[in-house]
Amino acid sequence: MIQLYAAAFLTGIFAAMGVGGGMILIIYLTFFAGFTQLEAQGINLVYFIPVALLSVIIHTKNKLISWKKILPSLVAGTAAAAAGAWAAAFIGSDMLKKIFGGFILIIGIKELLFKESNSEA
Repeated sequence: MIQLYAAAFLTGIFAAMGVGGGMILIIYLTFFAGFTQLEAQGINLVYFIPVALLSVIIHTKNKLISWKKILPSLVAGTAAAAAGAWAAAFIGSDMLKKIFGGFILIIGIKELLFKESNSEA
């Protein structure tokens, strides 16, 4: 039970920092809760979609979204998401878990070794 609370807490912290809490949620669900990689990604999307929709509504209300500029990204993103879902089902859960782990490792190494300095004079 403590693992569940720790995962929820870390997910919230990382999401609040803009890092993306889904990474922590997926790791928790696959390693500790026994879900397959595909199931964990599906659960992550179920949690992500309402928050994303609410964010779009709020940003549209505050006139922070230029729909003319974002429409090509929306179309391309939808097509890429459909292709990614198909590829994930085709690849299988075991290989997907290895790809995800490698991706996290590469991003971690990149962040440690190639951190940009924010030099403002």
